Amino acid sequence: MFWSAAVRRRPAFGEAWREMLPVAMGIGAWGLMTGVAMLKSGLSVVEAVAMTLLVYAGSSQLAALPLLVAGAPFWVILATGFCVNLRFVVFSLHLRPYLLYMPRWRRLLHGYLTADMSYAMFTRRFATPGQTPAEREAQEAFLTGGYCVTWMAWMGMSLVGIALANFIPTHWGLGFAGVLSLVAIVCSMATTRLRILAALIASATAVAAYALPLRLNIVAGIGMAVLACFWLEKQLGLNPDEEDAK
Repeated sequence: MFWSAAVRRRPAFGEAWREMLPVAMGIGAWGLMTGVAMLKSGLSVVEAVAMTLLVYAGSSQLAALPLLVAGAPFWVILATGFCVNLRFVVFSLHLRPYLLYMPRWRRLLHGYLTADMSYAMFTRRFATPGQTPAEREAQEAFLTGGYCVTWMAWMGMSLVGIALANFIPTHWGLGFAGVLSLVAIVCSMATTRLRILAALIASATAVAAYALPLRLNIVAGIGMAVLACFWLEKQLGLNPDEEDAK
């Protein structure tokens, strides 16, 4: 079990908790407003709780809500959620070497529970996959500790938002705290010129393509940044990790 006593006893598990706690308030605020938004969009309490527990993807939930209210076709709602969460394909490709030694069920479990901030914290802490059993266990403990905080903050505050939806006005904008937390994590990872360039290209492309349907501007931003930086690495011989070492 991913929250087993053996995992919790590892120092890396506690280290991840301490690193994630400062951003837990932002995650919780985002979850709180998502819970409120679901109820105010017309979902029943049962539907909102089910969506919170099963979907576990704030951006997809918020993107799908207006479509649900508008009575959009089911395939449009699924396509929107898929496009908004395409970034997790990139996350999975990056994490694959770290988790490849595990049984499939454990890889699926870690993949489902790993969110934006736990992924960002993990990859910032571990630049390369572990080579020894001790290193691999420490990395798994750190990843687990990080997404434990994310999961508990999100689920707990989403359910609070559902329970208090009639008392919390949506114009408070508490969900923006979650966005600010994510921006802070991304900025802390922009430690090389190539990474800064990738962030700028992705941001500029997403803004320029804002009019695209189904939140495809996000996909366009990610794709453009990946292609541009891949080309630069090949043409100029740049490597983000080597540049970090310099």
